[in-house]
Amino acid sequence: MALTKLRNTIKVRGDDSRENLGLVHVVTGDGKGKTTSSLGLAMRAMGNNLRVYMIQFLKSGVTGEIYSAKKLGFIIEQFGVDALKEKQKHLQEFSDKTGAFVFNPDIKEKEAAIQGWEHAKKIIKSGEYDVVILDEINCVLEKGLVPLQEVLGIVKEHGKVELIFTGRDAPKELMEAADYVNIINFVKHPWQKGIVARKGIEY
Repeated sequence: MALTKLRNTIKVRGDDSRENLGLVHVVTGDGKGKTTSSLGLAMRAMGNNLRVYMIQFLKSGVTGEIYSAKKLGFIIEQFGVDALKEKQKHLQEFSDKTGAFVFNPDIKEKEAAIQGWEHAKKIIKSGEYDVVILDEINCVLEKGLVPLQEVLGIVKEHGKVELIFTGRDAPKELMEAADYVNIINFVKHPWQKGIVARKGIEY
């Protein structure tokens, strides 16, 4: 329904009850903004006193959202293989601040992805959080690093937790099971002009 030209007032009824939380969001596509979208939802949730937890699969490195999350009071935990190596050295966060990005072969990320998924299940089932964001899990599923059927099982039995799945190539079965599906399409990107990722915008 187009809402750009209104002749009459439209009042949309809201719902303040946490009892109606528990829907599933999928943000996918080849365009920029999937993680950014989920972070916007996290900020809105925090503003309404909802408890938020984000797990980032395949990612390692210091990004702006990690510092913002600390200020706002929600948790972002990375489960990229390099982030886990840093944790094993008893560092609180991945310390590479060079602005470079490393994409490891899928086989190197498999164990870290499995650890991330096991952690995600505990967080979802704990009852301590209202919103759980599984950043880049769509990519993990497309690569076959975590069993799709196991994830779909959690989607069916996750209680009152709002779940957000981000990343390219979301499996068809996950999109069919979701309540919200948004596909961000690539039209144009500064990389095409040789402009590299910029601090505060891309990371």
